[in-house]
Amino acid sequence: MSTVEPVRDRERAGPPLDVAALRAQFPVLHQQVNGYPLVYLDNAASCQKPEAVIEAEAACYREYYANIHRGVHALSQRCTTAFEGAREKVQRFLNAERDGEIVFLRGTTEAINLVAHSYVEPLLQPGDEILISYLEHHSNIVPWQMVCERTGAELRVIPVQDNGELDLEAFQALLSDRTRFLSVGHVSNALGTVNPVRWMIEQAHARDIPVLLDGAQAVPHGPVDVRELDCDFYAFSGHKLYGPTGVGVLYGRHDLLKGMRPWQGGGDMIRTVSFEKTLYAEPPARFEAGTPNIAGAIALGAAVDWVQAVGLEAIAAHEARLLDYATERLGALEGVRLLGTAPDKAAVLSFVMDEAHPHDIGTILDQQGVAIRTGHHCAEPVMKRFNVPATARASFAAYNTEAEVDALVEGVEKVRELFGG
Repeated sequence: MSTVEPVRDRERAGPPLDVAALRAQFPVLHQQVNGYPLVYLDNAASCQKPEAVIEAEAACYREYYANIHRGVHALSQRCTTAFEGAREKVQRFLNAERDGEIVFLRGTTEAINLVAHSYVEPLLQPGDEILISYLEHHSNIVPWQMVCERTGAELRVIPVQDNGELDLEAFQALLSDRTRFLSVGHVSNALGTVNPVRWMIEQAHARDIPVLLDGAQAVPHGPVDVRELDCDFYAFSGHKLYGPTGVGVLYGRHDLLKGMRPWQGGGDMIRTVSFEKTLYAEPPARFEAGTPNIAGAIALGAAVDWVQAVGLEAIAAHEARLLDYATERLGALEGVRLLGTAPDKAAVLSFVMDEAHPHDIGTILDQQGVAIRTGHHCAEPVMKRFNVPATARASFAAYNTEAEVDALVEGVEKVRELFGG
């Protein structure tokens, strides 16, 4: 099973988080929207940032910013130390074997595109197959379609059952001698389903099929150990982990990264350059062309420090209790239908209403100060599978409370009143 523990297996009765103390660390939460206290339930799209993360990025620019790696002056050396220190924090966070397996990129999307271009595409011939699932975010669909168009390979898709779980029998049947790569989400952004990725990796590796996990929705909600999972690649974005936008991580096994061609050319990804021949740097520098998001990476390191200080197990248990409470309360409302009722879920509650389009739901909730996400959530195949144009999605983080769930429910009841429910 996954190292992000399923909801049903988490301990809900343990000591609760001091949520009031956590909330005090998030400046943005202490405001009113349309005359109501802000209730921020759009965390699957992007989490808010604690003071420690904001200060880490600001301190870089305020106190020691300079370009990194090649400068001999004091500011450059200090900034380089902080940047590479963030890489080491991420290495420990994921339990990677070495810091050279951590590549800083703009986010999950760029990480998946890097693997598609640099690792998978050179392996493919016409008739080969790449395997993904119906639950994927567009970032884990479109890059593989592009690779297939260029190589003549075929994209195969694991179906999803009515409760939002993957059809694992179909998954096993889809694995074949033509399967060259498996790329699957650790946690569904649209439904919250926690996929049994450890077992899926075992099945793929039994056929020598390498695996990438899209961990964007997993890392904020519980511990992730890439060595225990035994995945070949793992990608996540900083902004969903209480960190800044514009920075993310690709973990890749060192032996695989070492054999991959560069993703982009430019400064810092080279060993030597001449007009006759360029020799590339070793990973991870090979895949970090140009000046990176230096302050963003340092702030991501601060975000890793923050979630580890709070405790990912405690965060997971708190969010599981919130998800249980929200599921019970919303599920009891007439005319509200929950999508994605898998027993193993993390922090996401998607729903539709008989009377109102999701965009109307989101607009009316916003008038009550409640921020949710509406639309297809960059997961249009999921919407098509469940025969809906869009859903309303509430998603939880460490700083959310049961009182905020109550505000969500009150807002949904207001929608029902306005639309004649």
